[in-house]
Amino acid sequence: MTLQTQGGESAARLELCDLKVAHPGRPAVLSGLDLSLYPGERLFIAGPNGAGKSSLMQALVGLLPAEAGSLSFDGKALTCEADFAAMRRRVGLVFQDPDDQLFCPTVIDDLMFGPLNLGKTQQEARAISLEVLAQLGLSALAERVTHALSGGEKRLISLACVLTMQPEVLLLDEPSNALDESNWHRLVEILRGLPQAMIIVSHDQELQRALATRVLRLQGGRLAAVA
Repeated sequence: MTLQTQGGESAARLELCDLKVAHPGRPAVLSGLDLSLYPGERLFIAGPNGAGKSSLMQALVGLLPAEAGSLSFDGKALTCEADFAAMRRRVGLVFQDPDDQLFCPTVIDDLMFGPLNLGKTQQEARAISLEVLAQLGLSALAERVTHALSGGEKRLISLACVLTMQPEVLLLDEPSNALDESNWHRLVEILRGLPQAMIIVSHDQELQRALATRVLRLQGGRLAAVA
């Protein structure tokens, strides 16, 4: 796939225009924010603590409502919860804290949860889940008790859970936090091998150098290009 950047021929998958977002009772954390994500991009977003990076990820999938501005996915405006619900079937968010994503007794149960909710049968959901684990080199974890996994293993399984939903776009919030060297390299290998456009929020400059096709910095509620 040929990467298209702003002004290229390919249409943006995700677009935000003049977005304003605030948590209830607090000043706006994002204000006047513009963003476009194009097919094949691995867009890296950096910024200081408290800049609103996680808030941006939540706003992208409608978990944090925008006070002003517009959001669209594949050219369709996202104006209500029904729009975001349909979009979330195609856009996968990997949370910063794996414990927010993993809640079933075993790894295979966690992976099957998404496909089952998409209407797959038990047999289909299990087959999809085992295939994803095999593709990521994580098959040995299939029957493990989820809460007994290491922090790094939980991060990789959180990604696997999202991939069982066969998303077209990936959003990853601090995906390399608490990874040891072995799992860090495994994460890089996995993400490099995925075809999905993705937005990666992280402080990890090594991860940025390993993966980013474009880098933006979030500060003062807005995004700016990084040379």
